[in-house]
Amino acid sequence: MRATRIVQKILANYEGETPGVKANLCRMLMQGKLGGTGKMIILPVDQGFEHGPARTFAANPAAYDPHYHYQLALDAGLNAYAAPLGMIEAGADTYAGQIPTILKVNSANSLMSDTAGKNQAITGSVDDALRLGCAAIGFTIYPGSDCALDMFEEISAMREEAAAKGIATVIWSYPRGEAITKDGETGIDVAAYAAQIAALLGAHIIKIKLSTDHLMLPEAKKVYEDQQIDIATQAARVKHCMQSSFNGRRIVVFSGGAKKGADSVYDDARAIRDGGGNGSIIGRNSFQRPRDEALSMLAKLVDIYKGKA
Repeated sequence: MRATRIVQKILANYEGETPGVKANLCRMLMQGKLGGTGKMIILPVDQGFEHGPARTFAANPAAYDPHYHYQLALDAGLNAYAAPLGMIEAGADTYAGQIPTILKVNSANSLMSDTAGKNQAITGSVDDALRLGCAAIGFTIYPGSDCALDMFEEISAMREEAAAKGIATVIWSYPRGEAITKDGETGIDVAAYAAQIAALLGAHIIKIKLSTDHLMLPEAKKVYEDQQIDIATQAARVKHCMQSSFNGRRIVVFSGGAKKGADSVYDDARAIRDGGGNGSIIGRNSFQRPRDEALSMLAKLVDIYKGKA
């Protein structure tokens, strides 16, 4: 597999990284129907941990089976598949080497009380990722949570270990917690800040949510207004988040969120593409649909990222 010039240019942005990390980034960037384009679609299936099995899989019962997701990612020609330890282990032998995997190494759940604080437990290790042949580890941080500093320290240590062992790091950077309003969770100033934090923590791939034009932080709002930063459209907000990710020197993918209409999914992808984002990490909007419908939708997303739709 020879990396395209586009992929080589992306990899050149990761100065100081080990060859192993770059090889695994290359492996993901060159995989599937978007291989070599610099764009990515990743299938994440950690929602069973986060929301419970019925809320996650009952809409499409075939998705209770971990093999379903490996096969969906393969058949759709996606770049990678991300999941917690048990899901990855359940298909790691059958699908060894066929699709790059990302081991989600921390998780939350919906059974905790509201007073517990926004945090996640470490549920996997770098050695698990190495043992299972994963291309990367995935880790969620909650900027704005009272637990955020502990989460930053945890991923800092795990990222260092992963890089030493040639494994890339994906950071889910989701503003949430005591210091963040509900509208602020997707406000553009907070979303851009979350992307910057992930980049500064050493993320090789950054996962954030698409943002709104809401500005939560008063001091930031002054700057946005004084500098006339364009946040009027979704594409403009994607562009600003890319700017906040080392001026586009880091791969940034945007989450799909809860299941919604296909047209909304396509509109999001066009905004990501037009704003210079690297792609989508789309779970419930794919595996909660019947398989044929999901494959059709994912095929159109590929066309959108290729500029064909």
